[in-house]
Amino acid sequence: MLKQAQRLIGQPGRNPLARSVLVVLGIAALLLAPFLVDALLGRAWVRVLDLVLLYTMLALGLNIVVGYAGLLDLGYVAFFAVGAYLYALCASPHFGLHLPFWLLLPAAALVAGLFGVLLGAPTLKLRGDYLAIVTLGFGEIIRIFLNNLNAPFNLTNGPQGITLIRPIEIAGVSMAKTQTIGPLSFPSLYNYYYLFLALTLLIILISARLQHSRVGRAWAAIREDELAAKASGVNTHNLKLLAFAMGASFGGIAGSLYASFQGFVSPESFGLTESIMILCMVVLGGMGHIRGVILGAAILVALPEALRYIGPLQRWLFGQIHVEPSDLRLLLFGLALVLVMRLRPAGLWPSPIRRRELGRPGAAEPPG
Repeated sequence: MLKQAQRLIGQPGRNPLARSVLVVLGIAALLLAPFLVDALLGRAWVRVLDLVLLYTMLALGLNIVVGYAGLLDLGYVAFFAVGAYLYALCASPHFGLHLPFWLLLPAAALVAGLFGVLLGAPTLKLRGDYLAIVTLGFGEIIRIFLNNLNAPFNLTNGPQGITLIRPIEIAGVSMAKTQTIGPLSFPSLYNYYYLFLALTLLIILISARLQHSRVGRAWAAIREDELAAKASGVNTHNLKLLAFAMGASFGGIAGSLYASFQGFVSPESFGLTESIMILCMVVLGGMGHIRGVILGAAILVALPEALRYIGPLQRWLFGQIHVEPSDLRLLLFGLALVLVMRLRPAGLWPSPIRRRELGRPGAAEPPG
C-alpha cells in the first residue's frame, strides 16, 4: 500500500502537486493544532505547545552560533534573560512604564544583539573549550547581576523578580483574554500559540535564508576550518560577531515573549541548566539543520510533561511510586543523549552534509 501511495503521489521534491498537497496539509495541521491537542490531551498540553514554539525560537537562535558558525556557546540563556527583563521593566508597574508590544519586541532584539556583540568581541580569538568557558561565565555574570541589582537602586527587584507584567496587546486585542470569532472561541493559550507560530515561522524563514546565503556559506567555512576560511579572504572577525549578534537577537525576541506569556520573571529562570537544555535541543535534533533543531526542541519540551503520567502508572502497577518522575526525567534525558551520541552522532535529523561526514564509510545516504 505504501508503494502504491508513493507511485500515486510521487516524490514530494519532484512532484509539484504532491509538494503543494503537503504544504496545504502542513498549514492546516498548524492552524488546527491547539484545537486538536486540547480535545485529545487537555488544555495543559496546549501550554506545552506554546512552550515548544518558544523554545524553538531559542534553539534556532543558538543554532546560528553553534550549528552554522561552529562557536560553542554555553551562556546563550543570558540573551534570553536580557529580552525577558527588558520587556518586564518596560511593561510592568516596576517603573510605571507600559510601552507597546510592537516597540518592545524589536527593542529586545536590538538590545540582546548588542549584548551578543559585547560577548563576541573579546572572545574572537578563543575556540573550543576556552570559548565555552568564557560564554558560560558571561551567562552566570548576567544571572548574578539580575539577582543583585536591587540595591542601592532597585533595577531588577533582585531574587523576588518582577511581577504583574502586562500581557501582549495587538491592535487593542489582549492575548490574555478569550477572543470570540463567530462560533469559535480562542482562549489565552490559543492566542499566544498563533502569535508564537507566526514569529517562529518568521525566524525559520530568516534562518533558512541565512543558511543558503553568502554569509551562511562563510559561516560554514569558519565552522569547518577557520584558518583556511581566513586564508580564502573570509572576514572571520566580522562574521563571528554577526553570528553572535543574530543568535542573540533571536534569544531576545523569545525572552520578551516569555515574559509576557508567564507574567513573571526572576533570575532563577535563567540559570546554566537552561543554557545546557537549549544546547541539547540543537545537538539532539541535528546541528545546522533547521528541521532537526525543531524536532529536538519539541522532544525536550514535551518530555517532562509526558513523564508526569509515569507516577500514576507506577501507582496503578505497583501500588506505590518507586521512581519520582522528576528523577526519571533526568535519567531518561541522560540516556537519550548517550544513545544519540553513540548511534547518531549527527543528531536525530541531521543535515545531509553532516550525515555524509559522520555516516559510516560506504553506507548509502538515506533520502531527505
